[in-house]
Amino acid sequence: MRLEGKVAIVTGSSRGIGACIARRYGEEGARVAVVAHTKLDKAEAVAGEINDSGGEAKAFQADVAKVSDCERLAGEVAAAFGPVDILVNNAGIFTAVPIEDTTEEIWDSQIDLNMKGSFFMAKAVVPGMKAKGRGKIINVTSIAGVGGFPNSGAYCSSKGGQLNMVKALCLELAEFGINVNSLAPGNIETDMNAPYRAEPGYDERQKSLTPARIGHLDPNDLTGAAVFFASADSDLVHGANLLVDGGWAAW
Repeated sequence: MRLEGKVAIVTGSSRGIGACIARRYGEEGARVAVVAHTKLDKAEAVAGEINDSGGEAKAFQADVAKVSDCERLAGEVAAAFGPVDILVNNAGIFTAVPIEDTTEEIWDSQIDLNMKGSFFMAKAVVPGMKAKGRGKIINVTSIAGVGGFPNSGAYCSSKGGQLNMVKALCLELAEFGINVNSLAPGNIETDMNAPYRAEPGYDERQKSLTPARIGHLDPNDLTGAAVFFASADSDLVHGANLLVDGGWAAW
């Protein structure tokens, strides 16, 4: 098991990509903090699956768009499992609207959760990682962080910021043995993007723009990359962005 004995926080892990990463980390031997914003029962269900499969996990509640919740979450996880070795900043929100319809609230909700939350969660765990002389921080970004999408100005801004944050934190933290990298999903099938996938012709458009000719990817397709970034195999990988997108960004 590649993560045996490690303590991992996966934000936004009560569903979708985060839940799949949390389950895989449990299979790989990590003690996993499954984090939900409001639906603690779903986080408890994911933690229960991990425990029932022989792993170790516990559900936690936090709104990581709030700095105080980031600090509280890091403390609660350390108290329950020990110092944090792995942080996956996966919690996010996507609201697609034209610029004329983008309100301050829509802008703030995506910037605060997607970008600010990632930064302040990293800040909350860095002291413990420095004390141990090692750590893994993984931002789950998006193909929207390396390319533009119409009607998604706030989301693309948040994901682009999340991606460049990785480079800045890499330069600051690499000397302390802390790896900061990003994992950029492509057209992943989750309940967050279900309304857009339901649009007529959606899969056909995605296939036409994806060299692998797939309409969408399963969230589990990301877990191998997530384990790589969390494991000793990536000890010399700093400031990198790994696209899991079927070739989308190659255009």
